[in-house]
Amino acid sequence: MAGSDVPAQRAAEAFAAELARWRVERGLTKKQLAVEMGFDPSYVSHVEGRRHRPTEDFARRAEAVLAASGAIWLRFKEYEEVRRAGRLTAGPGGRDPPVPEQWLPPGTGLVVEQELSDLSYVDGSYRCTVRRALYNASTEPVSRYLVRISVDRFPGEPERSNRHHREHPLRWDELDLQALCMSGADSTDPVGWESMEWRAKHDRDAFKEVWLLFENGNGRFPLYPGQRTTIEYGYTVGADKWGMWFQRAVRLPTRQLTVRLSFPAALSPAVWGLETSLSAEEVPLRTPIAARTVDDRAVFEWTTDSPALNARYRLQWRFRTPMLAGAEGAVIRPPVAPIKASERMRAAGIAQRGTDLLRQRAQPFDLPRDEPVARDVVQRLIATLDRVGEMHFFGKGVGLAAPQIGLGWAAAIVLPPELDDDPLVLLNPRIIGVGSDSDEQYEGCLSFFDHRGLVRRPLGIEVEHATLTGTRLITSYDQAIARLIAHEIDHLEGRLYVDRMAPGVPLVPVEEYRDTGRPWTY
Repeated sequence: MAGSDVPAQRAAEAFAAELARWRVERGLTKKQLAVEMGFDPSYVSHVEGRRHRPTEDFARRAEAVLAASGAIWLRFKEYEEVRRAGRLTAGPGGRDPPVPEQWLPPGTGLVVEQELSDLSYVDGSYRCTVRRALYNASTEPVSRYLVRISVDRFPGEPERSNRHHREHPLRWDELDLQALCMSGADSTDPVGWESMEWRAKHDRDAFKEVWLLFENGNGRFPLYPGQRTTIEYGYTVGADKWGMWFQRAVRLPTRQLTVRLSFPAALSPAVWGLETSLSAEEVPLRTPIAARTVDDRAVFEWTTDSPALNARYRLQWRFRTPMLAGAEGAVIRPPVAPIKASERMRAAGIAQRGTDLLRQRAQPFDLPRDEPVARDVVQRLIATLDRVGEMHFFGKGVGLAAPQIGLGWAAAIVLPPELDDDPLVLLNPRIIGVGSDSDEQYEGCLSFFDHRGLVRRPLGIEVEHATLTGTRLITSYDQAIARLIAHEIDHLEGRLYVDRMAPGVPLVPVEEYRDTGRPWTY
């Protein structure tokens, strides 16, 4: 490092230390702070790890979110003064490169600059059309885009809805999925649009995931770094399968989101909306939904600027004039009250406390002979966690063992609380060593989700586990990951966390538990 870089480097380190101190003080993970600030989840890690220099935009947002009484901003100003004094090596000629008008952290990936999601009810079917203006802020070309289609015919009645969708699953042919990508500057010119091929990723009764490909029979047209384009896709679902709700989940940095609903005015529709995020329970939309009548249609529109990553916006409705829908002649009814947390987990395919399999020791794999079976079990665990992740944010991380989805095999998946960390796959795991130190923390369980309980566990463990090829490994884990893994190994041995609670210690109803979404503290 050149000598002239040292003062600025020290100032950047002081800023990073101040940021980390206030983040920990506020009880936020790096991922949670990034979401609250509207940044890519990895960027806070990069700043705290001194891999990216702080910017004014970053410092202002961090100061506002963490309410640091000016401490974070002061550290940034100290850094900025050093940099402006010329002690930081910059671009050619000693000058800093120009800051782009719309600053984005390096490696952000795709950015949705504008989204318009339109849902129209016509003649017994819903047609959903989504148009997104995309910007590639990454350093790599983008060749595909993931979209999701999810239905729930009877919200609040999971058993009825699951049974209905098993008997009447979504079919690819009825969806009539169409996708286009704008190849020219004029989005109103049909000649300027290219059709996009698509490829199924997940195919379930009430849930589909699809890759929209930046290609068709005429060739490929990837979105290169720094380029913009607009994509539009649409699909149709009958009213016999679509419940009276429409949700938009923010999975990419988004500048503006607009949701529009269109119904026959004769049905006298009433529409309202709810918002959930990583840091808040379900609350009404923060701004009103605009309503107007166009010819014989009732149109409802709602817009938000710079929605937080992982926020979910759900519009619901009812028809005050009764109507018949589908061949069954069933009257569409308004949504019912929210269901219990455990019932949501049951609806996602999670066995609940009282199920016999949860009290049985799981069968170990004979690897590598059972490798195909192990792969299938792992895939099913991951798919189930994907569904659960659509319902709930897990600030402490989350795990799932095969018996919890009705499979008696010794396999579990653990998703660490840090977004950047890869899932941990545990095959035939067993704890072979524990540290001398332990602590008590509140735990939850997908199979007992209405309560939280205080459980003492060791702060460090050694786990013997297997790879798919049968190789035996020994890995050490500590703190949060150790607790998550010990919890899942208990499942494989037929235990629940309540078995480890001290006598007389009460369970806490999830409605009274105040640390939902926050990491454990150490």
